[in-house]
Amino acid sequence: MSTVVRFAPELGIWLVDNLDRGIAPAALVQTMVAQRMELRAAQAIVDAYVAARHAGLPLPVDAVPLQDTAPDYVYETPILAPGPAIRAGERNIRVLARAQQPLLAVLADVISPDECRKLIELARPRLKPSTIVDVQTGQDVVTDYRTSYGMFFRLEENPFIARLDRRIAELMNLPLENGEGLQILHYPAGAGSAPHFDFLQPSNAANQASIARSGQRVSTLVTYLNEVEGGGETFFPAAGWSVTPQRGNAVYFEYCNSRSQVDQRSLHSSRPVLRGEKWVASKWTRQRRFVSAGME
Repeated sequence: MSTVVRFAPELGIWLVDNLDRGIAPAALVQTMVAQRMELRAAQAIVDAYVAARHAGLPLPVDAVPLQDTAPDYVYETPILAPGPAIRAGERNIRVLARAQQPLLAVLADVISPDECRKLIELARPRLKPSTIVDVQTGQDVVTDYRTSYGMFFRLEENPFIARLDRRIAELMNLPLENGEGLQILHYPAGAGSAPHFDFLQPSNAANQASIARSGQRVSTLVTYLNEVEGGGETFFPAAGWSVTPQRGNAVYFEYCNSRSQVDQRSLHSSRPVLRGEKWVASKWTRQRRFVSAGME
């Protein structure tokens, strides 16, 4: 069964114009969500336009079908350990705040100031324009809606990275091998990211293959590597939380349960940097050992 999503014809004109310009469908969905359209509706509209164009069929005018909603996400016992502090490696990491729906935590002193500086130093010469995964093709694409620069370290690439990988795995309470490589992102003044999810949407062959190899992403840790002069907050609209970057602190969130449901309330964005710059280290963890496409 399905219901119908109705929209203004002007939205269709905007979609066609942007698709003709080569804007990734995922970026269009993110822009529509940022304008307060519900994610499933935005995804259904964009999917309908892309499918019609590929098939040479008439484009929708003012309505598309929307499949009935999936079961509500079931919140389970958090993976993150309880209590006011979590021991991870040689560090005692304080829990400053927690939320339950979506499951979030703000953590203090995850990475030391010296470690933050070293991560930035090692990452800087390897930065490239950040990409998003196009939900239709599974390809990494550069868009106007994510204006940061990034790079990935290989898991346990060197002794320094290995020490951080082990500490973060202990903190996130999942095996080391379930973690993807540590990602470093740099946001210069004016840069940010549109609302998005960290879980993989199985809407293309690449994501389906990745989920088959390693399972779904289940949690994220974003650690701030510098003090930001203004802006750059990590914003979770469903929780009403805006996490201010502070060097060494982190925000942690979970979004996949034991039933492989994903939490739509984990939608988040990086607000634009108003003054200065912003550096973060992000870690994504999977349900099983992470195996990249190149490791097969």
